[in-house]
Amino acid sequence: MEPAGADAGERASGLEAPAAAADRLFLVKGGIFLGTVAAAGMLAGFVTTLSLAKKKSPEWFNKGSMATAALPESGSSLALRALGWGSLYAWCGVGVISFAVWKALGVHSMKDFRSKMQSVFPAIPKKSESAAEWEEALRSK
Repeated sequence: MEPAGADAGERASGLEAPAAAADRLFLVKGGIFLGTVAAAGMLAGFVTTLSLAKKKSPEWFNKGSMATAALPESGSSLALRALGWGSLYAWCGVGVISFAVWKALGVHSMKDFRSKMQSVFPAIPKKSESAAEWEEALRSK
């Protein structure tokens, strides 16, 4: 006959495994969503800027779109190269800052990080009155 504690331990570990898989799936879905939103925002900003530049001065826009003897590199390729390097620097900078904060706090998982942040920062009160304050602040005078 098995002890009663052994069966309860097996059930507890069996329940934890699907929860961990669900948490991981949630994180993956969240990462995909945030990546998609960021990419769409970057694309929309780039297209909007290009269309605004073309509308503002079409002849200068067309001059910059092809390489000439005076300009060995076209404006669009220069802009794409600058966008690539800027994006690389931004991603690396955020990664380094995030890693430094992670190590400085001495956490080992996202749950540890969340509990550490909750202990460092004050709790945000959940009041329905705050919406009225924002409406007053944003009301035009």
